[in-house]
Amino acid sequence: MPVMAHEAGSWVVRVGAAEVAPDTDSDAIDVAGLVTLPGVDVGDNTQVGLTVTRMLTDNLGVGLLAATPFSHDIDIKDIGVSAGDTKHLPPTLTAQYFLGDASAAFRPYVGIGLNTTIFFSEDVDPALNSALDGIVGLPAGSVDADLELEQSWGLALEAGFDYMVNDHWMISGAVWKIDIDTEAKVKTAVATVEFDVEIDPMVWMLSVGYRF
Repeated sequence: MPVMAHEAGSWVVRVGAAEVAPDTDSDAIDVAGLVTLPGVDVGDNTQVGLTVTRMLTDNLGVGLLAATPFSHDIDIKDIGVSAGDTKHLPPTLTAQYFLGDASAAFRPYVGIGLNTTIFFSEDVDPALNSALDGIVGLPAGSVDADLELEQSWGLALEAGFDYMVNDHWMISGAVWKIDIDTEAKVKTAVATVEFDVEIDPMVWMLSVGYRF
């Protein structure tokens, strides 16, 4: 008998390794008109990823991407000086279209939807903090700078596959391109410095799935 793994009404849960690989583009950073830094780069990070799909028909589903919090190092662009770090959660909801028949063992799919990225635990690196104090004419360590990153909303595109091993278990892979744009605010001793950062990562995930 056919497996019918992705028939209407079924749930598919996948757990695996998810990597966020930013493609960063940042404004230059004007520090109170005293010096201009060339923007920032955001590093990669890998965490435990979780996706859930609810099949509405044999071919249409709704998927949710979640993960344990990603942690990213932030460097000053081109000069490799650490600027700080941040954590974020990137819940992403997509409408998914599965190709082929519900009884097929291999089901590729594509999706489109919406991402929101929530930043928290933002920190300024002590070296940059001391440098900012020096720029505004204060002794190093006089005032702690503060970093804030605004929540982002953007489009998400998705492609992936499920390969059924038996009636319930599967091997899965997926990739997302996510539009993440945020405004960064660095509060220094004499001014609040604001600049835009486009993170726009590719997100890759390899996982094991189970059909309910």
